[in-house]
Amino acid sequence: MTDYGHELAFGIFPSPDVDRIPEVLAMVEAADVGGLDLVTIQDHPYQAKHLDAWTLLSVIAARTTSIRVAPNVANLPLRPPVVLARSVATLDQLSGGRVELGLGTGAFWDAIAAAGGPRRNPGEAVEALVEAIAVIRGLWSGHGSVRVEGQHYPVQGLHAGPAPAHDVEIWLGAYKSRMLRVTGRLADGWLPSLGYAAPEALGAMNATIDEAADKAGRSPAAIRRLYNIHGRFGSGAGLLEGQPRDWAEQLAEITLDQGMSTYILAVSSLEDVERFAAEVAPLTRELVDAERTRAAHAPSPTDQPNTGQAPPDDRRLEVRATTAPGTEVPAGLWDESTRPSAPVDPQERFTASQQATGQHLVDVHDHLRGELERLRDVVEQVAAGEVDAGRARNIINELTMRQNNWTLGAYCASYCRVVTGHHTLEDRSVFPHLRHSDPQLVPVIDRLEQEHHVIHDVLERVDHALVQMVSGEKGTSVVREAVDLLGATLLSHLSYEERELIPALSRHGFS
Repeated sequence: MTDYGHELAFGIFPSPDVDRIPEVLAMVEAADVGGLDLVTIQDHPYQAKHLDAWTLLSVIAARTTSIRVAPNVANLPLRPPVVLARSVATLDQLSGGRVELGLGTGAFWDAIAAAGGPRRNPGEAVEALVEAIAVIRGLWSGHGSVRVEGQHYPVQGLHAGPAPAHDVEIWLGAYKSRMLRVTGRLADGWLPSLGYAAPEALGAMNATIDEAADKAGRSPAAIRRLYNIHGRFGSGAGLLEGQPRDWAEQLAEITLDQGMSTYILAVSSLEDVERFAAEVAPLTRELVDAERTRAAHAPSPTDQPNTGQAPPDDRRLEVRATTAPGTEVPAGLWDESTRPSAPVDPQERFTASQQATGQHLVDVHDHLRGELERLRDVVEQVAAGEVDAGRARNIINELTMRQNNWTLGAYCASYCRVVTGHHTLEDRSVFPHLRHSDPQLVPVIDRLEQEHHVIHDVLERVDHALVQMVSGEKGTSVVREAVDLLGATLLSHLSYEERELIPALSRHGFS
């Protein structure tokens, strides 16, 4: 079991078909709006039915605000590394640091040769890749001159630059031992595909990468593990053949057992993109976070002397609900005095791992509270005229934590998606589990679900206020009022939910 502890990321892999341009762009924009992390495009310059990968990636970067783009993977024999390095750096500068580089040795050699490229044997292909990485990273340094002695891509004194806007990662598509060892020595990420590397084969491949990394003086955790996946939402029992929750459980298991942490889904429909973004991605994150939290707090067998008895780690519940600030919720939305409560046994005791599950709910809510404060701060700065567009972009880049949404409306929309995704996850997975586990919670869960619908309506008000502001119909005051209402309802709801569910989740878990 190997979990490298990487932050999870999710992306899509649409086919760049020349006869489906509107559909491809619609899927890309849905991925961006839906909060996914990555759009990748295959690169086969000899394929007449495909759009050119780099031209398409440039259009995608221009039409989106936060999502990262990458070739999956760049066809090195037909993309000379000097040109490739400068293409990546240029697009990274133009997109505000949203480009990564998937790189491959090449595979379809007849087609490559027909397009004027070299025909290489496996050993030559790996040698050329190693040389190309040296050339690319040398040019990205942005200073001095680049010299690479090689048989395939010799470079003699070429001026470095331009440098990319951020440290672009190089991800290698690799399956055989030699390429896996190159990945461990030189790459920032490993990018296999489900069709060529089933989950049960990943462990041995990861071990080869890890061994090579150790020998090179690198931490295996420095290499991100990405996975191209494909599937179909339905009622099947196989891998990625069931409902979104089935997908999430399977991907969480692959993360925790095999260490994969970025999942890139081959998509052909807008519906699949939306379900992957709204349901699979957030639930997978919840499941992985819960297990990592549980494992981090689980007592070690060596923590207690062996007395023949279970270690006495049971104690009363120590996790506490966060108190709401007391801002009154308008009577037309809900009456806090009518909220039901589940019975509580003050003498009930919980293990450390059980308490960690309850704490995870608070941690998730604290993230929402923090984002709400950031949202309010941006509204006030725009209202006060304290920032111009350029300065606002820098501020929002920080607020959205690696996202590039720099307009007020884009940030508000991003935050609203986070809240909506969290509530959808609870309604569709956590709440049914708790209903089944503890019938005394049913009135509480009914009320929480009702409040979720109210908060959804409040989020719609925020969206409407943004439309009025952008159109010039209203000023920022209408947005401030809508965000204040969101704060009053959301903070009250989160506090109530914690008060009622911390004991239940500590007792029954998330699923």
